Amino acid sequence: MTVLGNGLHDVLRHEDALSVEEANLAMIRRLGDAEENILATQSNLATSYSMTGRDEAALRLRQEVYSGYLRLLGEEDIDSVEEAGNYAATLKNLDRFKEAKSLLRKSIPVARRIIGYGHIFTLRMRWIYGEALYMDPDATLDDLREAVTMLEETERVARRVLGGAHPLTGGIVRHLRKARAALGARETPSTPPLGSV
Repeated sequence: MTVLGNGLHDVLRHEDALSVEEANLAMIRRLGDAEENILATQSNLATSYSMTGRDEAALRLRQEVYSGYLRLLGEEDIDSVEEAGNYAATLKNLDRFKEAKSLLRKSIPVARRIIGYGHIFTLRMRWIYGEALYMDPDATLDDLREAVTMLEETERVARRVLGGAHPLTGGIVRHLRKARAALGARETPSTPPLGSV
């Protein structure tokens, strides 16, 4: 059922994937599957919730999955690191920037230590952090500068490790442009209209 759900996502049939994943979760719970398998299935279901616009449901499930992995495997496990990134991305998507930034400030150093600076999960977390910095309506000038610096460094590593054609690299490049534009708009003093004093 997991393969079917993933296949439906791959062909953009997210509502169908959601139905399959809900049934799969109910089945593995009923059969008493291992907690780690239940968490992985819940993570897939949270992705389906996000893909179908059910972000609040996705957030509740992401928090549950992340807490479950921390309890079961500890913070220094690759599954916990991946779920920290997923949880932070959902927080960011719901404009809960402060919470996303707080989680990522704790999780990025762990990711760098256990899986490395150039691992796709670490790069993704740094990308999400850069987005949360510049997208926050309360962003300071220092936040915008940090976002640009973070995205520039992440883009360089992603290009070296994954190549310029990789979707993650392309996403970082797009958001780097937006962060630079936000910084430029804030740094450029507005000029008074002609004839005003």
